This record gives sequence, C-alpha cells and structure tokens, in this order.
Amino acid sequence: MKKIKTRDRILNTSLALFNNMGEPNVTTLLISDEMDISPGNLYYHFKSKGDIVEELFKLYEAEMLELLAVPEDAEISLDQKGFFLHLMFEAVARYRFIYQDLVNILSRYDQLQSRFRRLRTKKTEAFRVICQSFQRQGVMRIDPEQLEAVCEQLTLTACYWSSFDTLSHLNDRESVDPGRGVYQMLHQVIPYLTPEEQEQARVMSRDYL
Repeated sequence: MKKIKTRDRILNTSLALFNNMGEPNVTTLLISDEMDISPGNLYYHFKSKGDIVEELFKLYEAEMLELLAVPEDAEISLDQKGFFLHLMFEAVARYRFIYQDLVNILSRYDQLQSRFRRLRTKKTEAFRVICQSFQRQGVMRIDPEQLEAVCEQLTLTACYWSSFDTLSHLNDRESVDPGRGVYQMLHQVIPYLTPEEQEQARVMSRDYL
C-alpha cells in the first residue's frame, strides 16, 4: 500500500478539520496535534495556515475550472445537466469550508478574491451555455432578460447553498446533503421548460432528495 506523503496528509487533515469545525476555529497546532506530528514538521511543508488554505483552494479551483469548461456548441440533455449539477455540488461539499465561511475567508485571504470571482463568472457562463443549448433544442422558452436573471440565481444558489444547508445542522457540520442543492437548482429552471421536459425534470429532481 502506497504511503501518503506528509504534505498530502497535512492537506487531507486540514480539509477535514476546516470542514467539520470551520476554518477560523482551526490552528496549525491543532492540525499537527491531529496528525501527531511536530509543529516544525508541519511548518517545513507549509509556513502558515494561509498557505494551507491557498493550496486547498487551488485544488478546488482546478477541479471546478475543468467541470465548468462547458463547450458552447454542446447539445446538453436534462440528464447531463443533472449530472453536471451533481458533480458541482459534490465538489462544493468536499471543500465546503470555503463556502461556509466565504466572506470571512475572502476578507482574510485577499489573494483568493480575484480567483473566486473568476470561478463565480465561470459558473454563470456555464449555466448560460446549458440554458442556451436547451433553447436551441426547443425544450426551453425564455427571453434574454429572464435568462440572465435565472443564470444569476443559479450562480447565487451554487455559491451559498452550502452555507444555507449548514444552518440546519450547525452542531453536525459533517452532515451535508448535496442532493438538495441539485433539487433546488433544477426547480429554478423547470418553469421555463416545455411541459414534457418539466415532468422529466420533476421526476429527476426527486431522485436527489
């Protein structure tokens, strides 16, 4: 069995602690204690907690940018959109500490602000591409103003669902339900789908509850 490198163990342990306790409540000393290593060993790999946060954000960023690179000419089905949303919310759940303390984290680690804005813009663009694909296929009827409003609302839900979901179980941050986020986002586009597609989207959305 391949031995996990200390640097990767630090990242994995930090991610679990950040997710379960909230990033502001975790110190480098707590991380080293959890791993049963010396603080000096941790500092050899990461000079500060900020360096750990930035590396975890980098991993999340790479995963999201790959997912959000939706080809503009793609013909996308409802099933594919559901799968896309599922993967997106799973990624958010894995790195949920970013979203649970979003304003706090971006305020304290200002080097992440422009990178997060880029991700937010990419999310809106991906939702727009998907909806425009639906329009071309004749399964969605929506005017340009409504389209922009829906894409912005989808982006808002993608960014803040994790924080909203956490409010229902503050004493158990490990309890996450990405499926409810998918359910909510599918229902935001249902009113603009054709009747047949509306029924398919409702049936599909119930599978995520």
